[in-house]
Amino acid sequence: MKILVPIDGSAASVDAVKKALEIARKYDFQIKLISVVDIDKILSYRRNASMWRSVDGSILDTRTLLEMEEIPKKLMAEANSLLDEITDELDFFGVDLEKEVLTGEPYEVILETAKKENFDLIVMGNRGFSKIKRFFVGSVTQKVIAEATCPVLVVHSDVKE
Repeated sequence: MKILVPIDGSAASVDAVKKALEIARKYDFQIKLISVVDIDKILSYRRNASMWRSVDGSILDTRTLLEMEEIPKKLMAEANSLLDEITDELDFFGVDLEKEVLTGEPYEVILETAKKENFDLIVMGNRGFSKIKRFFVGSVTQKVIAEATCPVLVVHSDVKE
């Protein structure tokens, strides 16, 4: 059996990994950790950059716009690092583990992955965040609960972020 665990770096998502590990050990489940970067929204902001202005009101220069093109690469690298940090910090010994960074609208990617790869359970945090808020609109967890084709276990975190 397989558990899907979306990770965004929040305390709630780390708690979800810990709960998934507990379940996987007890019932011999596989775990897949994913982190989703919404590159489409980032690139749409880039396409509209002519409307962007610096703090002093001037239009952003070409160098700044080119640096903005590096943002998706940096976010993908950051997401990979996040998954590596979590797998390094927690003991996954004896648990079949896979990890992957995906792109797209987070809740859609989570649902698509769960369905396409026949996951038996999604374990996720009750709230999330990232350093740039990952451009979330609405609650990813609520959307996943509403539309998932498999059970969703929501892990609550006591940590205030």
